[in-house]
Formats: sequence, structure tokens, C-alpha cells
Amino acid sequence: MGSFSEEVDRFVEKTKSKMELAIRKIALEMFSRVVLRSPVDTGRFRGNWQVAIGSVPTGTLDLDDKSGQATLGKVQAAALGLQVGDTITLVNNLPYGPRLENGHSGQAPNGMVGLTVQEFHSVVQEIGLELVQL
Repeated sequence: MGSFSEEVDRFVEKTKSKMELAIRKIALEMFSRVVLRSPVDTGRFRGNWQVAIGSVPTGTLDLDDKSGQATLGKVQAAALGLQVGDTITLVNNLPYGPRLENGHSGQAPNGMVGLTVQEFHSVVQEIGLELVQL
């Protein structure tokens, strides 16, 4: 049996690992919902969701991603690198993004981001239940 200090260290490490797993899962789920709710014509809007840790992406991408799979792959890769204390950002810098968020598209009449933000607490609860079962 280890010392009290060693037991505390193990508890801290285990807690940190669970916290990182939780924030990764939450970020991935929330960002995936935003991307997949994005309306699709050419796929340019979906392809312009950009994710970064510790910074805010600027500019636009020359990427058409109708299915969203390429964009989701980038989201997943970024989420895997997320650690406790990091800030992760998802942005779409296309100039017509605010119009789409405000219901300009019949494919996304309720927007994407605001709708997903409203689901944050339920996503956290679902992921929390998963972690409890680990």
C-alpha cells in the first residue's frame, strides 16, 4: 500500500484523465452537431468549419465537404489533443454564416450553433453517465 501522498497523486491523475476524456467527448459531440446541422448546397459552408485549440482560426478554406466527413475528421483530431484547461474553438468565417445561423436556409431554419448550444446540458449529462459507467 502506498503513502497517502501517492494515493492522492493517483486520484488526481485518474480524475484528470476522466476530465480530459469528458471534455474531448463533449467538444466532439457539440462540434459534430453543428457541422452536421449545417445546410448543404455546394458543401463549402460545411467545409469551412475550422477548429483550433488555443487560437481562433481566421480566413476561409477552399474546401467543399458535402458529407461533412473531412471536417468531422479535423474536429476529431483536434478534440483528441484537448487537455484540461485548453480552449477549443469552432468557427466558420464565410460571410454568409450569420444569415444561415439566423434561419436563411430552409435546411437549417433554426440555425446550427444556437440550437446546439441549447443542447449543451443534455450532452454533458449523457457523457457524464457514460463516464460513471467506466
